[in-house]
Amino acid sequence: MAGGWHIAVAVLALAAYALLSHLLMVHAAHAPWAVAVLFGPLVVAVGLGAWQRRQMALMAACAAGVALLVLIVARGGVADIQRLYVLQHGGLHLALAWAFGSTLRAGSTPLITTLAQSVHSRFTPELRDYTRWLTGLWVAYFLGMVVLSLLLYALTPWAWWSLFCNLLSPLAAGLLFVGEHGVRYWRHPEFERVSLRSALQAYRRQGPL
Repeated sequence: MAGGWHIAVAVLALAAYALLSHLLMVHAAHAPWAVAVLFGPLVVAVGLGAWQRRQMALMAACAAGVALLVLIVARGGVADIQRLYVLQHGGLHLALAWAFGSTLRAGSTPLITTLAQSVHSRFTPELRDYTRWLTGLWVAYFLGMVVLSLLLYALTPWAWWSLFCNLLSPLAAGLLFVGEHGVRYWRHPEFERVSLRSALQAYRRQGPL
């Protein structure tokens, strides 16, 4: 039960941050302090994850990101802030696509296969094939988000892009994660069942970012 409360609080916090980000991007996108609010938590979160995994290069990149944010705020912002937000959204999804996709190379273990092996006591060849396919599906999802982001930025008002980036993107990722969990056991009842909580904990332990 305690674990369920932790997940619920985390989901609510993420939803509140997503809504705040959307409002800031629409109404205060060029304010220097808004840039710090929008980028700061992400850089800090990635930096903490890198520190826990002792990923020194990523920690250094996050430290450089914090220094850049301080510089941007001190200078009063940047000229084309909207493009910076688009690059941030696209860069994050490209990094995730690379993190998942790089594990599909010959001789590597697909990322979701690694996660599944940590929570399944009975790991069958069929489950191995499925988790490899699922890793590829997430790669396609992340790349699809980049394409949609660029199309919306080029063809629609800024408020639409912000709505997509801050609210619809994380919602789509959540729906894919939860929906796949349900469809998996409908199509493959022979697979050993694990809870969503166990899957989330496995990702937190071994996730790419």
